[in-house]
This record gives sequence, structure tokens and C-alpha cells, in this order.
Amino acid sequence: MNVQKIMNSLEAKHPGEKEYLQAVHEVLESINDVYNENPQYEAAKVIERLVEPDRILTFKVSWMDDQGDVQVNLGYRIQFNGAIGPYKGGLRFHPSVNLSILKFLGFEQIFKNALTTLPMGGGKGGSDFDPKGKSDTEIMRFAQAFMLELWSLIGPNTDVPAGDIGVGGREIGFLYGMYKKLAKEHTGVLTGKGNNWGGSNMRPEATGFGNVYFAQEMLATKGDSLKGKTVAISGFGNVAWGAAKKATELGAKVLTISGPDGYIFDPNGLDDDKIEYMLELRASNNDIVAPYADEFPEATFFAGKKPWEQKVDLAMPCATQNELNETDAKQLVDNGCMLVAEGANMPCTEEAIEIFQNNKLLYAPGKASNAGGVATSGLEMSQNSLRYSWSSDEVDTKLQTIMSDIHTACAKYGTEKDGYVNYVNGANIAGFVKVADAMLDQGVI
Repeated sequence: MNVQKIMNSLEAKHPGEKEYLQAVHEVLESINDVYNENPQYEAAKVIERLVEPDRILTFKVSWMDDQGDVQVNLGYRIQFNGAIGPYKGGLRFHPSVNLSILKFLGFEQIFKNALTTLPMGGGKGGSDFDPKGKSDTEIMRFAQAFMLELWSLIGPNTDVPAGDIGVGGREIGFLYGMYKKLAKEHTGVLTGKGNNWGGSNMRPEATGFGNVYFAQEMLATKGDSLKGKTVAISGFGNVAWGAAKKATELGAKVLTISGPDGYIFDPNGLDDDKIEYMLELRASNNDIVAPYADEFPEATFFAGKKPWEQKVDLAMPCATQNELNETDAKQLVDNGCMLVAEGANMPCTEEAIEIFQNNKLLYAPGKASNAGGVATSGLEMSQNSLRYSWSSDEVDTKLQTIMSDIHTACAKYGTEKDGYVNYVNGANIAGFVKVADAMLDQGVI
């Protein structure tokens, strides 16, 4: 495989789609040796087929705001690869949503879903609609208009969307209500549903929990644990909340959270009361974290800055893509950080990852360490099919097993001659082999 030739071809066909091209390049670099050792992949043009989505669906979403004015947004659904199961991936409602970001997320989802060992293909979707500042009725009207365009393209055995940034339980409820009305059936077509109408226990915190469980497995390879470790977390959405909660439960001290206005440093660490306040702050529909320092005077707010300048043992970027760059990585290394586990999708730049790996940090890419969310979505799909509901403890036990198995797969394919585990290579190769072999079994379609 000529990686540069493939990348040049993709850049020519998809100019300016930097996030998508970045994600593809990372995977191709990781799987190059395995690909070249298996000529059957080349013969079937597996890479050329894998890097392009099965289909991209774009549609107009017209809706009316509370002032009676008509608003128009763009909606997307990218069905990337369905070799091992129905397309599965979240819907993101945020002004930054564009084709490049959704293609990168959908491409990553292929490998992430494959790593869970559950039968799920990769997909993603969303809109440039911004729920922030909108009333519940405006969000309902938009969600209903969005689903009016999407409903005929999805289904429990075809494509199962979930939530993502800007799409939580409220939005999933509005989307599902319209789907049910249009399809005239009650099925598991969306995940992230309310617990009283088909949702799974523990879904909101699952990505954060899974990230911590994966970090725990990484530390265990060094005969270490989370107990007594200091942790920097970015963001304060569901992933950051889950990560902060579980890390604290397992004996770590979480020192930071962040928002678009800056970050909070709390030398005493987050506890149950502080995590509860964090949830209240988020529920106020205000992204800023500065009020935390007013509520808890021992904490300090750093306006316009990122938490990676603090001296910590573990870093968990849980906000958004490319939030941790080369400068941030150098600060973490210089301050003695030993582990970085991605809670968000591709939050570290390529330059940052290179620094972590060159310094032999334990570094986990999001497609492995944040797979707990989609794994629990897969468990929700299973419960919907069974018309059954597992307890939180049962879901948590299954999640721990899945994250442990993902770690085992990454270590199998990513352990280098000196014993260092390259989790990027391990995750990419393990996911690729599963999907590529399924594609070969099913012929050229």
C-alpha cells in the first residue's frame, strides 16, 4: 500500500476536509504492514472501498422558531461501512458540524464499533443546528423536522443513530417520538432513549466510565492502579462527568474540568457534591465553568486556558477534536504525566500523539478508550431486541468486560519488541482486520 498515493488521491477528491483526512492518515499509517502482508486485501481494494462512505445523505431542515420565523439548517447522515452490522453512530447538533467532521467521526466509528466485538457498522450524522439558547419547543420542532427527512433511511436492522454533542436525552426523545409516529412501530431504532421507554441504565455516563476502565487496564500493565493518582480532565459534558465520577470512585483525585471560557483547578479534587454542582451548572444551559470557583473558593479559574499546564499523573481529554496540541503535550510530558486516555473523538493532534509515543507514555486513542459509549448503546440495542432491561450493575459489569477485551486486542496487535504498547496501532489493526475480513467474506459490493 502506498499511503501517500492514497492520501494524495483523497485530498484531490475531498479538498479542505482536514479532520477526515487526518483520521484516514492515522489509520493507514498504522495498518500499512498488516495490509502489505495480506495480498488478499490489496486484490479486493479493501482500503479504497473502506475510506469512502457507503453513502452520504444531505438534507434541508426547515422549522419555525418561537417568534414565528422560518429557520433553515442542514442535516446529514453518513452511512460509512456496514460490513459487520447495522450502521451505528451518534447525531451531533452543533454550529461546527460539517461534512469533514462527520466523515472523520463516521470513519473512526467503524473501528471503534469493531473493537467492541458487537455487530455494529460505522456511521455518523447531525446538523449545524445549535440547541444552545433554544426553548424546548424550538428544539422539539427542529428534531421533528430533522426526523421527517431521516426516518425512512434508518431502522433497527439498518442504521441506529444515537446522541452526541448537542443531542442528549431530551433530543433523542423528540426524535424518537416523531420516528415512532412516522414508522408506526416501536423499535430500537435510536439509542440513548429514556430508561422508562427502552433506554439502557448507565448510558449517559458510559463513555466516561469506559475511558477510566481502559486507563485502569493500561496502568495494570505496569503493576499500577488509579488509587492516589491525580487527573486532569477537559470538558464537563457527559463524558467528563462520567470520567470524573468513576475516577474519583476508584481512588484518583480529579483536579480539573474545563469549558470554552477556560478551566477550573481544584487542588482538593472533585467529590460527589462538586460533581453534582457540575451537573447543575451544565443543566443551566450555560457552557461556562467560571462559577465553579465562586461556589468552591479553594478552586481557581484560569480564563482562556487549557488544563494541560497542570502537573498531573493522568490526562483525559474529554471535550472535542484536536483540543490537545504539540505545546500541550510537551507540558504534560515535562510535568511527569504518565498516561493519556482520550475520552473525546480524536482530541489529540498528530504532533501531540507523536510526542506521547516518543516519550513512551501510556497513550490510548479514542477509538479504543472512549468505546464505552457505543458499547453500551450496543447493549441497549440488545435489550430492545430482547424486550428486556438489565440493571445498572449488570450493564456496568458487561461494560468492564468489553473495555478489558478491547485493551487485550490493542495489546495483542500493538505490543512492540521493547514491550511498549502502541495503542494507536493496536486499535487500528484490530478494528481493521475484523472489518476487512468481513468485507472479503461478503464479496465486492
